[in-house]
Amino acid sequence: MHLQNLSLLNYKNIAEANYEFDPKINCFTGKNGVGKTNVLDAIYHLAYGKSYFNPLAVQNIKHGEDFFVIDGTFIKEDRKEQIICSLKKGLKKVLKRNGKAYDKFSEHVGLIPLVIISPSDNDLITEGSETRRKFLDSVISQLDSSYLQELINYQKVVAQRNALLKYFALNHTFDNDTLLVYNDQLNTMGQIIFEKRRNFLADFVPIFNKHHETITGSADNVDLVYDSQLKEKSLAELFTENLQRDRVLQYTSVGIHKDDLLFEIEGHPIKKFGSQGQQKSFLIALKLAQFEFIKKQGGVLPILLFDDVFDKLDESRVEKIVQMINDKVFGQIFISDTHAERTESIIKTTHQSYSIFRM
Repeated sequence: MHLQNLSLLNYKNIAEANYEFDPKINCFTGKNGVGKTNVLDAIYHLAYGKSYFNPLAVQNIKHGEDFFVIDGTFIKEDRKEQIICSLKKGLKKVLKRNGKAYDKFSEHVGLIPLVIISPSDNDLITEGSETRRKFLDSVISQLDSSYLQELINYQKVVAQRNALLKYFALNHTFDNDTLLVYNDQLNTMGQIIFEKRRNFLADFVPIFNKHHETITGSADNVDLVYDSQLKEKSLAELFTENLQRDRVLQYTSVGIHKDDLLFEIEGHPIKKFGSQGQQKSFLIALKLAQFEFIKKQGGVLPILLFDDVFDKLDESRVEKIVQMINDKVFGQIFISDTHAERTESIIKTTHQSYSIFRM
């Protein structure tokens, strides 16, 4: 699978641009701030229906304009897939596949398998559990649409349960029977989500460890640990035990929406005990494992976006990536870099076809 062409209109700092891509390697070079990362983000936007870097959709419209349009044609299994994402201020974002608008964006997730490796991935280490849950859910959702729908339904019922708890507090009342209706729904859905997360990580962690060993030469002992309250008790039991707490807090304090994916090095949090180099290696291994997992489970080579990656890696890590390109581990690749000459000299060593776009 590959992206054949891309057109942008009023997207971030890009007024208008059109690109025809090489099916193998494409490089965007230029100084910081010229829009290299924005082109990569536009490609991500077409795959996921949202920006990787800016979740507020309206802020992706070019300053002073009222709308943006991203239009891309992918070749997947010898078929053309035209994806258009557009937004006009004051209206809902529209996502179309071959001229037909999606009713739900969740129906699109998984059609265009794609992985991005970016300096902003460091948020997975530095930010809270929600950021890591989103990563976990996005990988599973790429291959399991029922999982994504279960997750959406679960979040809706949590919101309804929270609204009920607030109503009880404001009106100095309580109805346990009504609360149990939400508890039962969440217990059923939460167990399904928990099992899918646990099963996914059982397959994913060995792939992650393999990539980490390749990148570091087995220098560190690292692990991904799934932290969930449901490992010890059912959600129904947790609701019973935490009823008074939830009533005081006026929100649902237990459940799979509190799960975390712990990043560890030598049995300790990598956030506190890992050097910058160790954290970089951890994140690259994580994303390469995501790439391999999607490829293995979906049977399609995902598109790979390397944002500013050669500027952030030491020579040994760059060599590892170049070797993987040589070995044809990857399909189509997009790279952004500040140094055109450096990028081209690295890419030439892969002996693959490529295009360079100087911005």
